[in-house]
Amino acid sequence: MSSTEALPSRLLGVVDRIPASLDELRGPERGQVRLPIRLAWSGLTTFDVEDRGQRLTLYRTLMDCGQREDIARFVNPALLREDWARIRRLTARRVIALWESRLPGLAA
Repeated sequence: MSSTEALPSRLLGVVDRIPASLDELRGPERGQVRLPIRLAWSGLTTFDVEDRGQRLTLYRTLMDCGQREDIARFVNPALLREDWARIRRLTARRVIALWESRLPGLAA
């Protein structure tokens, strides 16, 4: 690749990784989530979903790196809605717009 060629967008494929509805999300409301090494290769690998800071880190990691199945498995719909205002401030606007267009219940 020459230096004049455009790099692919980091948003490429993001929409395909977002669940089609909040009903697909079945993550825990309590307890701990241990992410596979392919998602958490440095830093925390286990997250306490009752700790808001750890949960925000978990959800942002999943939004950035997780596949649709990972997001469905580890994200709780009620907790995601509860945290969405904060996630909106911590995540790229274009990513947020994609999530909200796919899951309009988040923007409410």
